[in-house]
Amino acid sequence: MGRTAALIFSIFLIANTFAQETVIEATTAGGERVRLLPDGRWEYADPVKAEPQKKAREAEAARERNSQGGLFGIGRTIAPGDKDYNRGSLGRR
Repeated sequence: MGRTAALIFSIFLIANTFAQETVIEATTAGGERVRLLPDGRWEYADPVKAEPQKKAREAEAARERNSQGGLFGIGRTIAPGDKDYNRGSLGRR
């Protein structure tokens, strides 16, 4: 029974991994072709229309990389431009 359960668990794990990497092509009600990305976002299929979205996504990723705090995605992070960014220790001397 233990080997069967491990096999079933492995199959579900592999199927879930492949399902999360799929980009879905779709058409909106207005007739625009879009791509549904695995992270829950979407972008236009037309490269000219998708360019501003890609630039905004890259800027957001850079902002997240430069933020301070948090530990492995847990806890508060402080983004550049926040009044608390790079204040260091608040202890008095």
